[in-house]
Parts: sequence; structure tokens; C-alpha cells
Amino acid sequence: MHVEIGRRIFRQRLEVGDRDGDMEQRWAFQKLIYVSTLVFGEASSFLLPWKRVFKVTDSQVEIAIRDNAKRLYASKLKSVGRDVDAEHIVRLREEQLSYRLSDALAEDLFREHTRKLVEENIVTALSILKSRTRVVKGVAQVVEELDKVLAFNNLLISLKQHPNADRFARGVGPVSLVGGEFDGDRKMDDLKLLYRAYVTDSLSGGRMEESKLAALNQLRNIFGLGKRESEAIIVDVTSKVYSKRLGQAVSGGALEAADSKASFLQSLCEELHFDPQKASEIHEEIYRQKLQQCVADGELNDEDVAALLRLRVMLCVPQQTVEAAHSDICGSLFEKVVKDAISSGVEGYDGEVKKAVRKAAHGLRLTREAAMSIASKAVRRIFVIYIKRARAAENRTEAAKELKKLITFNTLVVTELVADIKGESSDTSEEEPIKEEEKQTDEDEEEWESLETLKKITPSKELAEKMGKPGQTEINLKDDLPERDRTDLYKTYLLYCLTGEVTKIPFGASITTKKDDSEYVLLSQLGGILGLTTKEIVDVHRGLAEQAFRQQAEVILADGQLTKARIEQLNEVQKQVGLPSEYAQKIIKNITTTKMAAAIGNSSSSGEANIKQIRELKEASVDLDNMISESLRENLFKKTVDEIFSSGTGEFDAEEVYEKILLTSALMLRRLEGLFMSLHEIDYQTP
Repeated sequence: MHVEIGRRIFRQRLEVGDRDGDMEQRWAFQKLIYVSTLVFGEASSFLLPWKRVFKVTDSQVEIAIRDNAKRLYASKLKSVGRDVDAEHIVRLREEQLSYRLSDALAEDLFREHTRKLVEENIVTALSILKSRTRVVKGVAQVVEELDKVLAFNNLLISLKQHPNADRFARGVGPVSLVGGEFDGDRKMDDLKLLYRAYVTDSLSGGRMEESKLAALNQLRNIFGLGKRESEAIIVDVTSKVYSKRLGQAVSGGALEAADSKASFLQSLCEELHFDPQKASEIHEEIYRQKLQQCVADGELNDEDVAALLRLRVMLCVPQQTVEAAHSDICGSLFEKVVKDAISSGVEGYDGEVKKAVRKAAHGLRLTREAAMSIASKAVRRIFVIYIKRARAAENRTEAAKELKKLITFNTLVVTELVADIKGESSDTSEEEPIKEEEKQTDEDEEEWESLETLKKITPSKELAEKMGKPGQTEINLKDDLPERDRTDLYKTYLLYCLTGEVTKIPFGASITTKKDDSEYVLLSQLGGILGLTTKEIVDVHRGLAEQAFRQQAEVILADGQLTKARIEQLNEVQKQVGLPSEYAQKIIKNITTTKMAAAIGNSSSSGEANIKQIRELKEASVDLDNMISESLRENLFKKTVDEIFSSGTGEFDAEEVYEKILLTSALMLRRLEGLFMSLHEIDYQTP
């Protein structure tokens, strides 16, 4: 009978010409195969000739059984609602087995059905949440829909943990939206809105219950939210609630009346399940906002300070946080005042600017160290601009002019700025440091007091009065430029002081204008701006003095001969440059020794040198090993010994040969004796 029905369906399929009719007959044939399988069971494979008569493959038979079983099971799942019980789940399992549906497919179908039930609640909640005409009860309705989702999820979890869970339909367990309508980035924002609404409702009473925390964790898992995403939403909502309750506690006096402010705040965090670190950040932000309000007029009066102290005590704001807030907010305001003062230039730093700086420095209640640090950063940036201009100058004169502008800016602007910050008079602010510097110079560098240029950078009383107040040196470029660059800049201005200003005139000529000693006072101030130590300054002056003396000494001692007249001439040069005698003698000795060594080397190569000249060099502490090669010294020794043997006197002075000549020619004793024996044998064999 099953075969006859199959033939009729097969024949009708061939007779039907349209596509829809063909599809309908195919479904009918698949149902026949499925019903036959259910009727005959395992025997259907050999009782029914599907392959032989209808050319149907095994895979087509399997598909027919699977699709029909799925449709039947899906129709049964429609009876499963949000109040499903254990008995119903057991019947579903029995029907699944009777339908010959695999466990994997049954599990997928059950999960899909529960997901769709949850999606219905979510769609309803979203429509309420996004409704433009949402009423006051709208949030409550949204939460009600989400509570239905949570209740259904809890029911499925309890069924999964049932003792007879192995008899239940497959797929019973927590709900997931993966693979459904809300599985995607576009829908994730909607789920976050629902999650935020539920968090807000959970905190509507001013505290977070433990049951609500568990519900939020389940809702996060159902929605598929990440831990960071959910925590960010909770922290955001809780922060607002915490701020609101904190404001009520402050305005109502509850916080101020509390015996322990820290305990009160800790209790508030525990009620809201709020991270104390996040609470501290809120306290800091509240303090910063209050501070910004207080400094809106550019200063902090006593009332503002008292209000800030009261707020700090109530909120338990650490001292470090308070200092950081003041440094940031008050520092920014002070930095603006400092920049305006600096940008006013040399002529613009007038009484109004001084008043503004003093008001900001003392009115903002900044520590002197903090105020000086802010001013130092701004000033050093301007210093560096002058330095860059000096480096880019075409010649030394132009570079010196830029450095002079730097010195003037430091004297007329920066010095006044520092004095205003400290609340001192600029006429006396640098007096003590200058005395201290002079004392240090006198104690540490007494041997260089003869340097003329070094004397000039310490002005006399009359010159100091003429030059006016000295510039500040507290703000300098010591940490902004390497030592080599700072000493090069100092040297540039020192050479300008020595050579004067060179002005080019037509026809290739130039005019040199000498400078007076006031330039050396500016040089001293430049050293302070560059952050040079006394030793570094002395090294520059010494280097130039040695260079000047060496250049003139090399001209005077061109032939290496040191006469009485030349000594007097060198002494005069030494006095002019102010070089100490011992350093001048070293330079003179170095020049004469080099000249003598060169002359001896040439005479040794040509055979004109004798042991007497070598002995003079030795007495002058000349390094013979480096200046005269060993072979030349051996030849000189042979020549000297040969002269002794061929003198015809018959006298032999062993001390002269073995000791004096040995020390003079700097040859080893064994080497000397070997040379002597070879010369003696040669002389003995000569007829």
C-alpha cells in the first residue's frame, strides 16, 4: 500500500508542470517516507523498495526523516511557554524519541524556541523604552519585561539542575541570545540601554540589594555583554547615585555631623556596592570643581581657603591629591600670568604687570617652589629662543648681540619676575648670591686671580653702581643645554669682549670698536644664565689665556732658542694675558723641547748629532724613546765608541761608556755591551 501511494505521488509529480506543484508533491513523498519509517521501523529499509523503484538515495531518505521530525517537534514546542514544568519537559523528550529526532537537533530547536520567547520580551521592553510618549511608568514596565526574562531563565536553570534532568528534553538550560535577532553589534547598543535601565531601577532606592546584583549578572550573561562593558554601565550609573546621595549628606549636614567621615563614606560605598577608589575619584573631582569656582576671580581669599579645607576634611581628600589639584588648576592660572608678563617684553614689564604677577603668586596660595618651577619652565623656553638665534648668527658679533639681548631680557624682565614671585625687591634679591659667588671664587680659584679677563667679570664698586642691579641666576639653562654648548656660548661672548665689535665698511675694510669693562660684567651675568659653575668659567678663561700665550710664544720661539731677550719678551706676554708663571713655563718648555727634539732628530738622521746634544735633551726631560728612534741612537752610540777607540790616547773610561752613555742614549745594558764587544772585535781585527 505504501508503495502504491508512492507511485501515485511520483506519477502526479511527473504530470504537474509548475514549480509549486512539484515542490508540494516532493513534500508529500517525503512525508510518505517518514510515515513508512515510523510504521515499519528498521524493517522499512528492506520492505520498501525506495531505491529500486523510485531511485531515492539513502541521504534523501535521511533528509526526509530529519525534516519531518523537526517540523513535528517544532509544532510541539509551541506549547512550551514561560511557565513550563517538569512534566511537560518529560513529554517533550518522549515525543522527540518517538519522532526519531536526534538529540543535537532537538537541543537546537529547544534553545531557539526559548530564545524567541525571550526576544519577545526584549522587543516589548525596547519599544517602551524608545517610545516618544513614554509615561512615568515606562521604566517600570521595561523592568517588568526584563524580570520576566530573568524569571524564565531561572526556571530553566532550576529544571537543568533537577534530579531527573536526564529524562527532560534536550536543550534545557540558561537562555542565550547568540544566533538570534539581537546577536550583532548593531543590536548591542539596544541591549546596553536595557541593561542601563535595569541598573538605574535597581539603584532607585538609593542602595543596591544583593538580589539585584545576582539579577544583573544573569542579565549580562543573557545579553552577551562583556564584563568591562557591564561594569562601565554599572559604575556610570552608580557614580551618579553616589554623587546624589553624597550631595544630600553634605547639604543635610549628616556627613559633617558624623564622628568618622571615613566610616560614613565607607558605609555609603557598601550600600551601593561601589568601589571606594571610584568614590575617591569623585571626591577629587568635587574638590577640583570647588577649587575652580574659588579661583574664578584669580585668587583665593581666606573664606575660600576655609571652605576648601572644610570640604577636604568631609570628603577625606588626601594631602597629595590636594597639592596636585592646586598645582594643576592654580598652576595653570599662574602660568598664564607668567606668560603674559614675559610676552610683554623688556619695555612692557610695567607696574600693572608687576601687580598682576604678585597677585597671582601670592593670591593663588602657591608654594614658592611651585611658583618658581612654573616660571622657570616658561622663562627657559624664551632663553632657548635667544640661544638658537645666537647659534644661527652669521658671525661672532651678531651672535654676541643676540646673547646681549638675552642678558638684557634676564635683567629687566626675569629678575623682576623672580622678585615679584618671592615678594622681594629686585634691588636686593641678588646681592647675597653675588657675595657668595665671590667668596667661592676667592676660596677655590685663587691661583687664577692673575687672569685679566677673570678679574674684569667681577666689577668694581663704581662699575657695579654704573651697571645697576645684577640679573638673577636662579633660573638658568644648566639642565637644558649640555656643558659643551654652554661653555662655547660663554667663550663666544668672551672673545667678543676681547676683540671688540668689528664693523665692515666699503672697499673691503673693517673697523674694530673696542669695548669697555662693562661688557665683562654682562659676561659674568651670561655665565649665571647659562648655569656655569666657577670652575667651568675659570676653565674657559684659562683656555683662552693659554691659547693666546701659546700662539705668541710659538712666534717668539720659532727656532727653539731661548735667549735672555726672548725670556723678557715672553714675560711681558705672560703679564698681558695674566697667565700664572708655572703654566707659562710649561708652555715655553713644551715649545722649546719640541723644537729641540725636531732639530736633534734631523741632525741624527743626517749624522750631525753627537752624544753631548742627546745628553742635553736627556737633562731637559725629553722623551728620547718617542723623539729619536732606537736605530738612530744605536748608530750614535757606535759613532761615539768608535771615536773613543780611534782617538789614539789608549785610555778607556768604563763609567763614561757603561753608565753615562747608557743613560744618555736610553739603551739597555746588555744591548750596549753587545754593541761594544762587536765594535771592539772589529777594531781589533783592523790591520
